[in-house]
Amino acid sequence: MHSMDHTPRIGRLYKEGCVCARLVGELTNNQLATINEFRIENDLPPIIAQVKFLGRHIYQSRMLGNGYTVDEIIEQIESAMHSCSVVKVSEVRTALENPNRRIDRYGNAVSDRAVLECTKWHPWSELFSVIPVGDAIRPKK
Repeated sequence: MHSMDHTPRIGRLYKEGCVCARLVGELTNNQLATINEFRIENDLPPIIAQVKFLGRHIYQSRMLGNGYTVDEIIEQIESAMHSCSVVKVSEVRTALENPNRRIDRYGNAVSDRAVLECTKWHPWSELFSVIPVGDAIRPKK
C-alpha cells in the first residue's frame, strides 16, 4: 500500500463508532493489476487503487471478539497492506498477505492478511477485515 498516514483517523473512527467509509490508502500498481486481471477474467468490473475503510467488521471481530486494541489493529493493517504484500484472490475472496512474518505483542510470528470487499463500494475496494494469521496467543479480553 502506498504510504498514507491515517493512523489517527483509523483510531478516531473506532472510538467514534463511525460507519462512514473513508479513504485509507492505495494499492500498488502490481497489486491492483493482479486483482483486476482476475476480476476481468471472471467477468467482474475492475477496481481502482484507492481503498476505503469502514471498520465495522474489524471492530466487532478483532476488537470485541479477540480483544485487540486500536494500536494492535493498526499494526496488523499496516503490515497486511504493505507494498510487499502478495495478492491472494479467488472466487470467494480478495486478500493481501504480508509474506514477512512479524512478532506481535504476544510473541506470535504472524502473517498479516487484509481481506478486501471489492463490490459494495465499487469502483473502490473496502478494507473489510484484517487477520493476524498464526495468532495462537491472543489478548485477554
